[in-house]
Amino acid sequence: MTREEVLLDFTSRFHEDILDLHDKSRSRVYVTITPESIVKIGTYLFRNVGARFNIASGTDMPPDIEILYHFIVEDINLLISLRVNLDRENPVIDSLGKDIEAMNWIEREMSELLGITFTGHPDPRRLLLADNWPEGVYPLRQDYEEWDETADRTRGI
Repeated sequence: MTREEVLLDFTSRFHEDILDLHDKSRSRVYVTITPESIVKIGTYLFRNVGARFNIASGTDMPPDIEILYHFIVEDINLLISLRVNLDRENPVIDSLGKDIEAMNWIEREMSELLGITFTGHPDPRRLLLADNWPEGVYPLRQDYEEWDETADRTRGI
């Protein structure tokens, strides 16, 4: 498929789920979608378009928590970044980790560091923070305050 065919198919197939599309350059498109549509759109890009999952990133952007899921269609050099905005007070989204194995660790990281709940994640245990790290304290949130100056931050490293 060409770039134009991929984008036409994508926008016509998911027009009800797309909130905004920013065609930044020939090789990069940002698409803001509804959080409820992440699994169907992400798995469609991965399985049907043949896009490779590149990385995801979460950011505390008051009043929301933003996640960018980056997929690359290598044959046509097109990076499609799916943007979802979650309620900062209750950041919940379905997990892509159950369908795309490469998502598992990054979802675990975002869960620990930003407090995002990934519903249906296949392995939600901690990955980075110490076992004695308190629940509800998220170090990448803008309102984070150090809770214990003597806390072990090494996680065995």
